[in-house]
Amino acid sequence: MAIRHGFWIGFFIGLTWPGVIRAEIPAEVDYSLHIKPVLSDRCYKCHGPDAAQRRADLRLDQEKEVLGRVVAAGESQQSELFRRITATNSDERMPPITDKLSLTAAEIKLIRQWIDQGAPWSEHWSFRPARNFPIPEVENDRWSRNPVDRFVLSRLQGEDLHPSPGASREQLLRRVTFDLTGFPPSLNELDAALEDPTGQSYEQAVERLLQSPRFGERMASIWLDIARYSDTYGYQVDRDRFVWPWRDWVIQALNQNLPYDQFVTWQLAGDLLPDASDRQILATTFNRLHPQKTEGGSVEEEFRIEYVADRTQTFAAALLGLTFECARCHNHKFDPFTQREYYQLSAFFDNIDEAGLYAYHGKSIPTPTLLLIDQEAKEQIADFERRITLAEEKLQAVAANRSAAFEQWLSLPVEQRAFTRSNGQSPNGLSAADKRDISDRQLPHIPGCVGYLSFEDAEKQGANQLSPGKQGRAVRLTGDDEVQLEVGNFRRFEPFSIALWINTPDEKSRAVIFHRSRGWTDSGSRGYQLLLEEGRLSASLIHFWPGNAIRIRTPGKIPVEQWLHVTVTYDGSSRADGLSIFVNGRRAVTEVVRDHLHKSITEDGKDHISIGARKRDRGFSQGLVDEFRVFNRQLSGLEVAQLYDGDSLTSALRHTGADSSGQLRDDLYRYYLATSDPKYLEQLAAVQQLREQRNRLCDEFPEIMVMRELAQSRPTYVLKRGAYDARADQVQPGTPGILPSFPSDQPRNRLGLARWLTDPGHPLTARVAVNRLWQMCFGQPLTRTPEDFGSQGELPTHPQLLDWLSRYFVDHDWDVKQLLKLIVTSSTYRQTSSVSEKLLEQDPDNRLLARQWAHRLPAEMIRDSALAVSELIVEQVGGPPTRPYELEVSFKPVDRDKGPGLFRRSVYTYWKLTGPAPVMMALDAAKRDVCRVRRERTASPLQALVLLNGPQFVESARVLSERMLRKHPENMGRVVEDMFRTLTSRRPNASEHKILHVFYERQRARFVNHPDRADELLLVGDTPTDAELPKDQLAAMTMVANILMSFDETVMKR
Repeated sequence: MAIRHGFWIGFFIGLTWPGVIRAEIPAEVDYSLHIKPVLSDRCYKCHGPDAAQRRADLRLDQEKEVLGRVVAAGESQQSELFRRITATNSDERMPPITDKLSLTAAEIKLIRQWIDQGAPWSEHWSFRPARNFPIPEVENDRWSRNPVDRFVLSRLQGEDLHPSPGASREQLLRRVTFDLTGFPPSLNELDAALEDPTGQSYEQAVERLLQSPRFGERMASIWLDIARYSDTYGYQVDRDRFVWPWRDWVIQALNQNLPYDQFVTWQLAGDLLPDASDRQILATTFNRLHPQKTEGGSVEEEFRIEYVADRTQTFAAALLGLTFECARCHNHKFDPFTQREYYQLSAFFDNIDEAGLYAYHGKSIPTPTLLLIDQEAKEQIADFERRITLAEEKLQAVAANRSAAFEQWLSLPVEQRAFTRSNGQSPNGLSAADKRDISDRQLPHIPGCVGYLSFEDAEKQGANQLSPGKQGRAVRLTGDDEVQLEVGNFRRFEPFSIALWINTPDEKSRAVIFHRSRGWTDSGSRGYQLLLEEGRLSASLIHFWPGNAIRIRTPGKIPVEQWLHVTVTYDGSSRADGLSIFVNGRRAVTEVVRDHLHKSITEDGKDHISIGARKRDRGFSQGLVDEFRVFNRQLSGLEVAQLYDGDSLTSALRHTGADSSGQLRDDLYRYYLATSDPKYLEQLAAVQQLREQRNRLCDEFPEIMVMRELAQSRPTYVLKRGAYDARADQVQPGTPGILPSFPSDQPRNRLGLARWLTDPGHPLTARVAVNRLWQMCFGQPLTRTPEDFGSQGELPTHPQLLDWLSRYFVDHDWDVKQLLKLIVTSSTYRQTSSVSEKLLEQDPDNRLLARQWAHRLPAEMIRDSALAVSELIVEQVGGPPTRPYELEVSFKPVDRDKGPGLFRRSVYTYWKLTGPAPVMMALDAAKRDVCRVRRERTASPLQALVLLNGPQFVESARVLSERMLRKHPENMGRVVEDMFRTLTSRRPNASEHKILHVFYERQRARFVNHPDRADELLLVGDTPTDAELPKDQLAAMTMVANILMSFDETVMKR
């Protein structure tokens, strides 16, 4: 006799699912399994968690409400709940008759028995830890091969049913080869299975398939749907993005059998692991695969919040099997999740230095990023860093030891120490207007000026106006029209300085004073810039804002309606401490906002400095700018002061060694080093050369989006109705209260979240993963709503089996291959998919697992199978996305590949969110715009048309025919037989053989009469046609192969 566990009895299946599975009232009614699903489906709309929809101030999802108000435990006749569901008066009947949600007689009887048994309350089944149930004892146990079969057989015997016979060796090998590798077996593999005298060929095949590199590729196709992987950003523009190295990491991790808990942890928080490797950090790209926006008019913060929401919802759907998105705007209507808990969970994913929009101009990767660099180059960069540090230290040593040369310089006449126009050392490329820079006085000239705007003779640009300035005239800016200066294409290793006078009419929240970039969010702000932010000056060098940039900012606000002289200097170090802001000739106190710049700040040499405005940014509206100068070197303090007051450097140079001391002497010394000391300037050039070499090497290697925590946590808020700009209470990172408590010894970050998730006692993680692996092997999961393990989801068909497998999975170190081996070697898996009339009548949906489930192969397998049988397949693990034929005719056409790229596995096919590969979509592949844990199956004429006419399939049919005709040149019967067997894994029967032979002869006659049609058919595809084969034979056999490729047994898994 089977061991009975009353609260797990599957009675409720008969209440909610069609068919005639027996529906006896269980001896012990369980609230979670039997009562709650009824109340959730029929009553929670008005009496559930959603306060906005609640009526009569009654909640039927809470124990104290149910047992305290409407249920008298042990007395159904005295219970208001039972009275209302059985009321004959339509005004009192619940649910209201108009809602068309009335309970069935069986459901009413079930609720009555539950009440009479004392109305015991229990949590929802999936929120309770999985139990390690004893393996059932069953009658006539010769059928069982492992514990999986005992659980299935126990259920079948309870329903007076028997398992189906085992599948044939060929069918079974075909099934498991597709399930574990995504390919059909070869003829040699089929022959080996049939000829094996030991009966161990199947187990040996399973071991071989699990070790095949094809295994990781097949498994990855499932995970890519879940991870919403695509090779483009999505939305309208849908630009390409560089993420395929993450896809390769997934394949590698699955082939290496990385334990599932680590597989998940690395993707959630690999960057937070101690001494995280590049592979562990790369895994976190999983969290960045959501669609991203760049369209004009988009609000950056709005879409940053969307990205956080996507990560949160993907985490919940993929790993918890919960519809957590339903709590974004309000409390969940059916499950015990509050809106506050939604934002507490989202706080784990809201703490990276990211932008809400990606760059339309240029190729900057949205931060945070990982530089994908090999070990040799990593060592080279480390060597450059060491050499740069030594060179910088040597530069400091030179600066500290040039006193003697400085004294000699001080003793020179002033006209020999100063840079003036009279001694021939003038700036390069100055305009005629620059004559006023020195005026008539013999003042010191500041070297390195490569651009100057005085606005005295400037032509009007846009609606900007010339106004009285600090000296002569200045430009009054509209904030929409920029003033351009075609210089300033500095790279991040090159020092530079920019000086100007500004006058702001008001305290601006944001205003662009000048910039050198192609745009604001349109280009990730790549370049350099000076802004006003909340009335404060902010200077930046940026590759992609905010995570790959340096920025400093003055802590105090600048005065309004007052002329200020501002100079920005930069030393070429790529560090924030190499960036300075001077106000009125004095170095300003600044705070570091960002200090992480490791990529170039310029895309090309075509850009220019723009003053006062930037595309889709806020300009310096009604601000005044005068005397704008650009230098190709870092100015010294005295030079900056000279630009401000016209006298500081002049006065300093009048002093000799004898009468200069203290601060003045220090300032002169720095000026001397920066302009005149040959040793210092020689070493400075050496430092700059090393920085250039290091930067050039870094720029050779690509970056990929990853996760990296902010040093200071970003505050997260509850958002009213989910709107990005409707902040309510601030929340801290946390997990839903109905689930296990967050461990007190773990950090409140993604790593702590991952450890909470993979705790052996977590009720959902293993169940969700096991359910998905079962779905992969059987076509249907044990819980048939894999996206919803909550109140509205279906109960598992075999709850004890699901729990036992979940415990097995955890106890065997989350070993995916071990679990799959257990499943596919079971007798349950090995059953035939053929169904008897009795079984079809009693269990049409195969919920009892009395047979295998026949269904069409996934899209990838259908295409890959055609490439495999024709031997066109190019088996190379990993690499950039490939572009097969059909992408030329996708919704957003792209150029197809030439050569091997046409014949790679479908897992490598270029995936464009707004125009996925048409063949894949026609065959029900997921679009991947959001996390998908299962694919819908459809049947449409389009699928047959794709298989019959798609260039990939027609070409594969021709190449397969060529191979078979070369193999059996004089025997058309053998050609047909081997072709049929190659495609279906079995030999054709006499009737099938005859039909195919007749079809071949008719097609051959047609092509003999119409050779032009044969030519047209044989030209499909890039693979050259075998010219030695008769065209009529080849074309006719191609048609045979073509129809066999769309044959039921070719595209179905049975």
